[in-house]
Amino acid sequence: MRGATRSSARHSYPPTGTVPSHTTNDTLERRAFGATGMQVSVLGLGAAEIGFANTPDRIVDALLGVAFDSGLNVIDTAECYLDSEEKLGRVLEGRRQQCFLFTKCGHAPPPRSRGLMSRAARKLVRPIARAVGRALPDWHPRLLEQSIERSLRRLKTDWLDLIQLHSCSHEMLRRGEVIEVLQRARQSGKTRYIGYSGDGQGALFAIQSGQFDALETSLNVADQEAFLLTLPLAAEAGLGVIVKRPVANAVWNNASRPDNSYHHAYWDRLQALHYDFLRQPAGLATALRFTLSAPGVHTALVGTTNPEHLRENIGFAAQGPLEGPRIEAIHARWKQVAGPDWIGQE
Repeated sequence: MRGATRSSARHSYPPTGTVPSHTTNDTLERRAFGATGMQVSVLGLGAAEIGFANTPDRIVDALLGVAFDSGLNVIDTAECYLDSEEKLGRVLEGRRQQCFLFTKCGHAPPPRSRGLMSRAARKLVRPIARAVGRALPDWHPRLLEQSIERSLRRLKTDWLDLIQLHSCSHEMLRRGEVIEVLQRARQSGKTRYIGYSGDGQGALFAIQSGQFDALETSLNVADQEAFLLTLPLAAEAGLGVIVKRPVANAVWNNASRPDNSYHHAYWDRLQALHYDFLRQPAGLATALRFTLSAPGVHTALVGTTNPEHLRENIGFAAQGPLEGPRIEAIHARWKQVAGPDWIGQE
């Protein structure tokens, strides 16, 4: 039986899959998260920027206030997002059961830096982390175990709703050891469910293995591989599906190609796709609603350090699914333009 049973469990989880009484606001649609029993808000808060932008606790508190007041009940973070987990742990203290709390593991932790840092810093800090004495490589089983314990400690909780392998390669997944670490964490009560975060062949194998409860994958107007490759199979397998990068990082708002290479793939694709709707005032809302309309998607993560931007995205999501003809037009343009190398972006 998938993730619902636990041996030697040391924690008391909330009854069934629902979050306690505070989540009575119906601004956001709720969807059944696969076979887990959790009812998740269609929009979740991705907490990477909280760490990478050195966000003050007062801003994190304001973000969570907007989220909880609107019925948003999913928060997704990762150990490698600098001090994102620590900030969330402090701000969530006493409010842990107001949300479903997800994290990800697998990368050697970066040095505990302060100051402004972009997502591109991830490519630099991992080698530095190893150079200063953290000898365990990414995906080593012992590193995964340590990562899970650190996440629990930093988030100030003794259990999580979901722990995911963070962009683990197809080859590493097939070896099995990394999956076994997460299974042990589930059996011991450290997490209710386990998942895989990634795209392409790794995501496909994770679904077909039958070992996971959830999949986090990329999907947006510039990244549609998952529509055919993984989403139908994930639905058939009863997996909860989380979408990352649901608005393609809104890179169309840049006047020229961004300096940050993290955004280059989506920028280049959108230049070729040349969607008319992105030049309209409602372009961001249309892009988000397109992603939320995809069959099999349960929640999509938006990342921001601006409470008003979060409120705006919640308003877009509350408008409901995009109309069928508009969805079909976006799909048709993708099929017409997309090259064979337009694969899912990590």
